[in-house]
Amino acid sequence: MPERNLFPLAVIAGPCVIESEALCLEIAEAFFAIAVRTGILPIFKASFDKANRSSVESYRGLGMEEGLAVLAKVRREVGLPVMTDIHLPEQAKPVAEVIDILQIPAFLCRQTDLLLAAGRTSKPVNIKKGQFVAPEDMIHAAAKVESTGNNRILLTERGSSFGYRDLVVDMRSLVKLAETGYPIVYDATHSVQQLGGAEGISGGAPQFIEPLARAAVATGAVSAVFVETHPRIQEALSDRASMLPLDRLEDLIQSLVRIVDALGINTGTAALSERLAGR
Repeated sequence: MPERNLFPLAVIAGPCVIESEALCLEIAEAFFAIAVRTGILPIFKASFDKANRSSVESYRGLGMEEGLAVLAKVRREVGLPVMTDIHLPEQAKPVAEVIDILQIPAFLCRQTDLLLAAGRTSKPVNIKKGQFVAPEDMIHAAAKVESTGNNRILLTERGSSFGYRDLVVDMRSLVKLAETGYPIVYDATHSVQQLGGAEGISGGAPQFIEPLARAAVATGAVSAVFVETHPRIQEALSDRASMLPLDRLEDLIQSLVRIVDALGINTGTAALSERLAGR
């Protein structure tokens, strides 16, 4: 008999970048309340540094020291597990001392030294599939982390690029990724980005966030959905064109939970929880 879900679904949510402590706490507190009402497993995500912005003039974040202090406060005061990106191998150890999950950005998913450094922390590692990588080939990125003795790995789908700004989401990719045996995350907001499309700032098609998220969950292949959100989209300092307004987050999550229940999907949150806990 397959293991039962501990939660109907895991949801990773937060602002693209840490703009301020106040903003992160505002979003985290709202997200926590939504999680209580919907029964999902919540994970808060925000970046202390966006090192891959399209333009050199774009806002990158508060930096590692100040950003980690904010994430530590979210973790301590709100009670949510937290995830953030690392871009350099030397960031892995100090970041792992503060957060629950290390994330490898899609553009860096083949960087061997970065993957090894993340694996050596023994923390869970979420590897985002590069826009240029076939789903079957993500097994090699995962193997780099596993070579350190760390099998606490998640793989994230965020669409494929054909070089013309738009990303294409092939739902078959989620099924192929799930065949690796690792928990799979669907990134519903980065999937609707239009890379570098707005005079050096990434554009987006946010009207597709919700239908794509629902389609991804309906495949039965994902354990978690990733949604960047902000209470005041027009003020967001990063990815404003591809984020979901915070006041629409609960409706989206409720619809995803209804799909899980209606189709009797086992999202594998029991296995995901065990990986996060190190069991």
